[in-house]
Amino acid sequence: MTTTDERHEALRSLLGAWALGAVPSAEAAELELHLAGCPQCAEEAGRLREAAGWLSVEEPLDQPGALRQQVLDWCLARRPADLPVPAWGMPYTAETAKLDALLRDLGPEEWQEVAELPWHGGTEYLRPAEVLCHLAAVDGYLAVALGLPDPVPGGPVPGGPTAPRRVPPQEAATAAVPRVPPQSGPPWARIAERTARLTAEQAGQPPQRIRARWRRHCHELVRSAALAPQGNTPVDFGFATVPLRDAFVDRAFECYVHGEDIARAVAYPYDPPAPQHLRQMIDLAVRMLPMALAGQRAARPAPFGAALGGADGPPDGSGTGTGTGSGAGRRTGRRIRLVIDGPAAGEWLIPLDGPDAGPPGGEPVAAMVLDGLEFCQLAAAHRDPERVPVGEHGDRAAIREVLRATPLLSRP
Repeated sequence: MTTTDERHEALRSLLGAWALGAVPSAEAAELELHLAGCPQCAEEAGRLREAAGWLSVEEPLDQPGALRQQVLDWCLARRPADLPVPAWGMPYTAETAKLDALLRDLGPEEWQEVAELPWHGGTEYLRPAEVLCHLAAVDGYLAVALGLPDPVPGGPVPGGPTAPRRVPPQEAATAAVPRVPPQSGPPWARIAERTARLTAEQAGQPPQRIRARWRRHCHELVRSAALAPQGNTPVDFGFATVPLRDAFVDRAFECYVHGEDIARAVAYPYDPPAPQHLRQMIDLAVRMLPMALAGQRAARPAPFGAALGGADGPPDGSGTGTGTGSGAGRRTGRRIRLVIDGPAAGEWLIPLDGPDAGPPGGEPVAAMVLDGLEFCQLAAAHRDPERVPVGEHGDRAAIREVLRATPLLSRP
């Protein structure tokens, strides 16, 4: 091979890097001079430059969040699952998989980043592995209800040490609820204590091992949920007992929120839940709002009229209560219409006054319009209720009351 041929091959080997703009300026100038006199290299350079144009650095390399669900739907349409996951378990399945995908990409330095986890009582500061310990600690309540081992060391053992791993009966109206030990102090003290215990137990382990352990636990919960398609098994969180179907949606919601917290800490993009999953999360939060409203009302002094026995005014003293009315057979409680905008669009009627005011009825006293994701962020105490964008119509005091109560749904 002559010196000219060797130089030709050397310059030709640079064509790929040149097409991507990765050749030093001096070599690029020499290569372009060569291309002017070498039709063979010029043709190859044109093809490579055209191919490089398809590699736009401005477009994200991550696949769209909906792609995974589309592939799964296509696969299941061709071959149905032997043990399908109930619809109420799908949000948890999707959100845990999405968080796992994020964590698999984290490097050693990113595992040391500290994520901020706001809730209505303050802000927790946890590293990603500690967030997983927290998620697993709360998931443990579902595990106990389903007859699985509690991931938290020293936690309650369902049915004793020799209990089989099975799903408790679904249809028995008087089925015993696997109870957690009584708690003292604030309602969330037990969750914080369980998180601290599991974090201490896994301290010193490689973060990816903690991730793998959490992921196995998620899979066990999903498989057990598939054996309980009605979702009636009661789950005792220590401060409240809810059906399994609601508990799974609750866990999906917290996994999404804290996954986004971790992504924000490591500067990583994170997709919102699929619209059908987001709607389930919104529906659960809306059904819990009357409890949050009652708690908010109990935490503040009673209005002057109510203290004297006047029952015509609403609990917030806004003067818009329905009263009994001279022709009314009974008192009715107020309601507010919540309109959710965006992919998870829908409407809900929220009772405002609690059971003591009588069954809710009549026209809503107000209507409020929020984006679905903004409502979920508000419920997670990640938005200021005084600043969240909301469309308002009607009793503004009632709307403010609901907005301020929504972050109370959050917990550590």
